[in-house]
Order: sequence, then C-alpha cells, then structure tokens
Amino acid sequence: MFQQRRTRNMFEATAATLALIYHQTVYNIRSAHRNPIIGLLMEVVQASLFVVVFLTIFTLIGIKTSPVRGDFLLYIMSGIFVYLVHIKAVGAISGSHSISSALTKHEPLNAAVLIAGAALSCLYQQVFSLVVILVCYYIFFQPYTIHQPVPLFAMFGLSWACGCAVGLVLLGIRPWAPGAATTVSALYMRVNMMASGKMFLANAMPGFLLPWFSWNPLFHLIDQTRGFMFINYTPLRTSLIYPVYVCIAVFMVGLLINFATRKYESLSWGAAR
Repeated sequence: MFQQRRTRNMFEATAATLALIYHQTVYNIRSAHRNPIIGLLMEVVQASLFVVVFLTIFTLIGIKTSPVRGDFLLYIMSGIFVYLVHIKAVGAISGSHSISSALTKHEPLNAAVLIAGAALSCLYQQVFSLVVILVCYYIFFQPYTIHQPVPLFAMFGLSWACGCAVGLVLLGIRPWAPGAATTVSALYMRVNMMASGKMFLANAMPGFLLPWFSWNPLFHLIDQTRGFMFINYTPLRTSLIYPVYVCIAVFMVGLLINFATRKYESLSWGAAR
C-alpha cells in the first residue's frame, strides 16, 4: 500500500500500461449505464433509430430504391455507421479527461491511458452495434452479400481514427476555451449531418455541388465504403488516400496542442468558472 510501483523492464511497463487501458475501457463502457448489457443495447437502439429515421426520410421524399444496384437498407447503413463511429469518437476523445477530474489524481493513470480508454470503448460500442444490426437484418429480414467486407471494416476503422484525431484537437483546446471547444464540437457534428454526404451518392452528384463536400474526409470514407460494400459501384470522385493524410495531419496537430496544454494547464484556470 505504501510502496511505489516500479517496472523493471520495457515488457513490464508495456503490460502495465495495456492493463490500465483495458480497465479504463471497461470502466468507460460500464459507466454509460448501471447495467452494461443495457448500455450496449442502448447503443444498438440509437443506431437502429438512425436507420429508421433516414429510411422514413427517403420514403417521404419519394426515394424507395438505392441509387446503387443493391439493397436499399444497406445503402443507408453504409453512411450511417461510418458517420456514427466518427462523431462518437470525436465526442469521446474531446471529453475523455480533464486536469481537475478525480481520476487524474491516481498515480498509475495518465492522459494517454484515459484517451486510449475513451477511444477503445467508443470503438467497441460501435462495432457491437454494427455487428448486431447487420446480423439481425441478415437473419430476420433479408440475406445479403457484402462485396469486400475486410476493406469495408477498414473504412469503418479509419473513420474512427479520423474522429479520434479531431477529438484530440478539441481536447487540447478545451482548457483554454471550454465554451468555444464545446461550440465547435457541436457545430462539427451538426455540419457533418449534411457535409458527410451519407444521403447522397458521390458519382451521381452535379459537378457544382462536389466542392461543397469533397473537403470533408468523412465524405470520401462513406463513398469508399459503398464501393467496398456493393459490387456494382466504383467510386470515381473520391479518394482513399486523402482521409489518411488528413487523419495523420490532424493527429499531429492534436498532439502538439495537447503537449503545450499539459505544460501550461493549471487547476486555477477553472476556479472562476
């Protein structure tokens, strides 16, 4: 109890850090609800409601068939799941920790463990929702075939990584300007409701509309996801490498901001708030 824990080699240090990340991930998942099973089911229900709402919107405006020759509901899911994992990652990372939180006062924990725990818990919840909904749709409604499942899930993971990078930038800004960081985070999520292009097909968009969406890496990821999901669709107006470059650049900026923030951040900053 009164002894300081020390790691004797790099292997022990790595194992101790991974154990801390694991426990922090479990803690984040269980803290969403008193019952962890119900907490996971709520994520599934939320994703299902997104699908139902967009299906209703498409039906009301008269679109009842997929622009791609394939399953209409899979077309909707391909945009919603990539969008959801992105904005969930942004929210999870941007609110993962603060210098004034109680958890940061425990010596084994550090910022990297708290950020990794928040990111992995978000990924686990969204992957669970994705798998449950796809399996239920296959069993109870209609069998389907995904053209290239492995690259498709890679796009899902890349969307999560881009969300983590954006959340890291917002996390570094939050101690300097909490109100502005919250506003920017909410604005980013609202803008991506339309700018992500999950309701449109990139190949079918008019040329004058394309510049309004092509700046967004999420737009490229959703279109590339549909290319891997449907055998009859080949993305012609989006790039696979562009989101990778943007993710790396934003991640580096986020690291620089967080290193500078942890150097100057103080508990007294929040005394008057």
